[in-house]
Amino acid sequence: MAKKDLYGLCPYVTSQKILSGKWSIYLLYLLQEGPVRFNELQRKMPEDITHTTLSRQLKSLEEEGLIIRREYSQIPPRVEYSLSEIGLKFESVLEALGNWGSDYIEFVKHKNHTIEKDGEAI
Repeated sequence: MAKKDLYGLCPYVTSQKILSGKWSIYLLYLLQEGPVRFNELQRKMPEDITHTTLSRQLKSLEEEGLIIRREYSQIPPRVEYSLSEIGLKFESVLEALGNWGSDYIEFVKHKNHTIEKDGEAI
């Protein structure tokens, strides 16, 4: 028996597939403050990311309807990215993820400190 494709049926599977790109969530976080140009996004990434990788990730988020790409016809060309209406609804999720991430960082610090204190290997 084949497994069901739950995309579009289960909210968790649907969310996971849409946000599966390595930088999806972080890019949505960066776009919360308003429109950002491509090169600025590339500079704000926590790791070096190639132009191609960033472009693919942005294109994927645009295809999913989470972001809007706006191209200005000027020289030199200017492109800005911003959150779409459905992308803006993700802000509360980002806040919750940020809170959970902070809690988890503290958990890991405490766990590692406890292990080191007891003299066990990490």
